[in-house]
Amino acid sequence: MGCFFSKRRKAGKESQPETEDERPRQYSWDHREKVDLKDYMFSGLKNETVGRLPGKVAGQQFIIQDCENCKIYIFDHSATVTIDDCTSCVIFLGPVKTSVFFRNCRDCRCLLACQQFRVRDCRKLEVFLCCATQPIIESSTNIKFGCFQWYYPELAFQFKDAGLSIFNNTWSNIHDFTPVAGELNWSLLPENAKIQDFVPVPTTEEFKAIRVSTEANRSIVPISRGQRQKNSDESCLVVLFAGDYTIANARKLIDEMVGKGFSLVQTKEVTMKPEDAQRVFQEKASDFLPLLNKGPVIALEFNGDGAVEECHHIVNETFNGTKMFVSEKKDTACGDVDNFYNFADIQMGV
Repeated sequence: MGCFFSKRRKAGKESQPETEDERPRQYSWDHREKVDLKDYMFSGLKNETVGRLPGKVAGQQFIIQDCENCKIYIFDHSATVTIDDCTSCVIFLGPVKTSVFFRNCRDCRCLLACQQFRVRDCRKLEVFLCCATQPIIESSTNIKFGCFQWYYPELAFQFKDAGLSIFNNTWSNIHDFTPVAGELNWSLLPENAKIQDFVPVPTTEEFKAIRVSTEANRSIVPISRGQRQKNSDESCLVVLFAGDYTIANARKLIDEMVGKGFSLVQTKEVTMKPEDAQRVFQEKASDFLPLLNKGPVIALEFNGDGAVEECHHIVNETFNGTKMFVSEKKDTACGDVDNFYNFADIQMGV
């Protein structure tokens, strides 16, 4: 009987509720929704059209690997994207907060926006790019670049969620880590290249609801000439200061100037300090110093015979009452243009 009662006492002791000290500790990460990595990966696909709709990636990391002859569309923003061992694929990536890294890929056509872009051990890529920092290629050949050109309604918000500016795009300023004497591992696509010939709009039932446009005048990123040779010895710098309608005003000015036959060479959105303003605006700096506290400025460089005069005319007629800086000089080596973009590139680490 002693054994019988000793077992009952032990069972009773085990059934007693745990004290607060004995309970397992709970942490905030224990309550987070579990992430299934398969939802953020395409691997081993062949001859398929796949993708993710807006809101389905929501800033997560994404992986694309070992795909062949596929069309892949990520209509959302991501944290970072790696693309490995893909062949003959069409790839669209919505805004990527940090880096996009291609490795060991062949014969792919791509459209993407990111903070950093890198290619290693790749052959024959055609890339329409928006990149905030200098794109890098390494141990790669026949890489061709064009300017990002794409639109769908959610894209502007995705750029914002990814922390990217549509005006910071160094798509053509390529750095080759492994140059070969007498050979060019990269080049720029023809200016008249049509994006839909490289990255066609998806026609599958899953993506029909996304209202994609490839029209140049609707592109969320302004289409710039970049490092292509300028058509004229005359360039003009326009600086727009932060306000309620800065982005809309910048787009309006671009539409007006491009519509009149001038080229948009490059754009930047950066924060200026008083010493930067002194260097760029020189004797006019005092007029603009109070405006710098409102936020980053947007700078646009236009090129073409008569660009300076036409910029002044449009600003005075269309934006009367809006404070803008328009350069006075009329040559490609315009001090205003060079001073602004030199400081901006240093600040952005380009």
